[in-house]
Amino acid sequence: MNPGAHAEMRATLLAELEERAPRADRDRVAACFDFAAGAHGEQRRESGHPFISHAVEVCRILLELLDARLDTTLACSALLHDVVEDTAITIEDVEKRFGREVASLVEGVTKLSGLHFDSREAEQAENFRKMLLSMSRDLRVIFIKLADRLHNMRTLEYLRPDKAQRIAAETRDIYAPLAHRLGMATIKRELEDLSLKVLEPEIYQSLTDRIQARLEERDAFLMEVRGKLVEALKAAGIKAEVTGRPKHFYSIYAKMRGGRDLESIYDLFGLRILTASRNDCYRALGVVHDAFTPVGERFKDYIATPKSNMYQSLHTTVLTDNGEMVEVQIRTREMHRTAETGIAAHYVYKQGGQVDAELDAKLGGLVAQSADWPSTASADEYMEFLRTALYQEEVFVYTPRRELKRLPKGATALDFAFLIHTQVGQRTVGARVNGELVPLRYELRSGDTVEIVTSPHARPHEDWLKILRTAAARSKVRYWLRQRRLADSVTLGREMVERELKRMRIKAGESELSEVALGLGCADLDQMYARLAEGQLSVTQVVRKLAPEKETLAERLAKGPLEAIGLGRRLPGVRIQGIDNVMMHFARCCQPVPGDRVVGIVTQGRGVSVHRQDCPNTFDDRVSAERRVSVEWDARRGETFPVRLVVYGQDRTSLLADIAKVIAAAHVNVRTAGMASEDRTAKGMFVVEVPHLSKLDQLIATIRKVKGVTRVERRQRLLRPGGPTRRASGES
Repeated sequence: MNPGAHAEMRATLLAELEERAPRADRDRVAACFDFAAGAHGEQRRESGHPFISHAVEVCRILLELLDARLDTTLACSALLHDVVEDTAITIEDVEKRFGREVASLVEGVTKLSGLHFDSREAEQAENFRKMLLSMSRDLRVIFIKLADRLHNMRTLEYLRPDKAQRIAAETRDIYAPLAHRLGMATIKRELEDLSLKVLEPEIYQSLTDRIQARLEERDAFLMEVRGKLVEALKAAGIKAEVTGRPKHFYSIYAKMRGGRDLESIYDLFGLRILTASRNDCYRALGVVHDAFTPVGERFKDYIATPKSNMYQSLHTTVLTDNGEMVEVQIRTREMHRTAETGIAAHYVYKQGGQVDAELDAKLGGLVAQSADWPSTASADEYMEFLRTALYQEEVFVYTPRRELKRLPKGATALDFAFLIHTQVGQRTVGARVNGELVPLRYELRSGDTVEIVTSPHARPHEDWLKILRTAAARSKVRYWLRQRRLADSVTLGREMVERELKRMRIKAGESELSEVALGLGCADLDQMYARLAEGQLSVTQVVRKLAPEKETLAERLAKGPLEAIGLGRRLPGVRIQGIDNVMMHFARCCQPVPGDRVVGIVTQGRGVSVHRQDCPNTFDDRVSAERRVSVEWDARRGETFPVRLVVYGQDRTSLLADIAKVIAAAHVNVRTAGMASEDRTAKGMFVVEVPHLSKLDQLIATIRKVKGVTRVERRQRLLRPGGPTRRASGES
């Protein structure tokens, strides 16, 4: 970096701090600037600007947000926030040079590194969780993170379009709602507008043009209304400042998306009155209503009943003399500061930076639930919880002991049960709301008193996932169901082994079976049983470990009459534990393809029929355990396998042609195709040839996108009277 530009940037920042944040130690901030500039060296951003310029802009955003409340630690941490993530500097280096407090904030905003994640979604979820847990220790972490994201959003134009879209969507879905939860209206508004500009550029430009066209006219009108209010307030002896309200494109867009026309949005332009005291707010409200005609249904008192993010203001819409509607917001200067900088600033500078239970309740339980989030839950579940907690409005309900509980709007009585305690939720059989029995799916309303009825014999079930609205409760139910399925799988696997050992006349105790489990790569005996039940292992593998000299069914088949009469042949794509000379064929009932879990069923006179493991025909009572053999895929390049697909949709011209076109575009061969329609609905049958399961999944997803298609199914025929042998042979 040019030394002159370096010195100029440094001097400008220090001058701004001296003017607006006198409590910040400028010598210490200067040392951090020099350290960060040296660490980033010649690194440049996509815009071509020196990397240190980003750190300076983050510090400047915090100065604009907090003004005189910006302290030394926060300014230093802002300048250093990227040095650990993007240079060779370590947290230990930062702590040694600038102390633990600064190092802790830098660590809180640094993304996880050196860990392996199965997907980008999993990494994203864990980084958000880390950020929220760091925020619980010091709220200033979120100041830096939001300022960092805001400057990145201001420079998105320099990124590839796909990356810019991803960052803008993440900002709209997570960071802007988080800023709203924290009451940081200034940052929230700009993040939403910048996201809209990237995600919906045409809509953003249209809004800009339409508002700009009316700007001069509206400004003149508002100046006239403002002048009348200033005179009226002065006459009433109220010292107040009357200003125009900023335009917020995303808010206008959201209202128009809800069906409202631009002309009917009253708060498109508005006025704000700032007073010295709460009492003056109500006096000013009287003046406004005396000067203009109030619109009764559009009055809201957020001073008497603040929002959860501590937002306080009076909102009223009035009708002017010429019939125009104007929204007026009235608040004290302190209320305005809280509205713009947020609940986080209030807690940092009034009550210390640690998140307590009261603050976390205002944040929708983000911190506590992130800390308690089960490790078995998926990344998608955590991100669903995060979006739900950030986005939804709230309802306030009471326990029978009059304890106030907060839930997202739309939450049910069952959600309330899991909020009280996991064990209460799992044992729920009913609920009373305001003394009346209600179904578990009853949606709670603010002011309800809720009592949960439990039973020691009650258990969660799959249907509850359709009732629950909170991600945390759904995660708890999914976890319980997974554990229950695991227990059932262990029981089934144990029965399979015991039955086979009895049939083979092999005696084996738990110690011998435990050794077999370890030999098969299982952590313990229960895991081996579970894998057996789920089809990941076969009983034959267990028996071979216990008694390798015993001849398996597959080996007897290889030496048996099928080979003797010359029927043995390799079936392209599969084999029986390395044996190629057994006659095999694919079952037409389920039509397996590479990637499906498969099992072989011995048939009379036709060798082994290969089925998908979830095929209903393999569960028939007449298919005994000794007729099952383990089959593995051995597909070669260029081999394809037929699959029957059924397509449902709305009948329209060229539907069949359009479906055939997308199948051809996917380079998939069609054996047969046909479609029939009745009562404006269409049903088509296609037999296609695919090389593996992932190609089939891609094809199904592509067909679903065809206009008019409502459902695509992989058809699986059920067993007909006459036995599994005939169905396995593929007879219709």
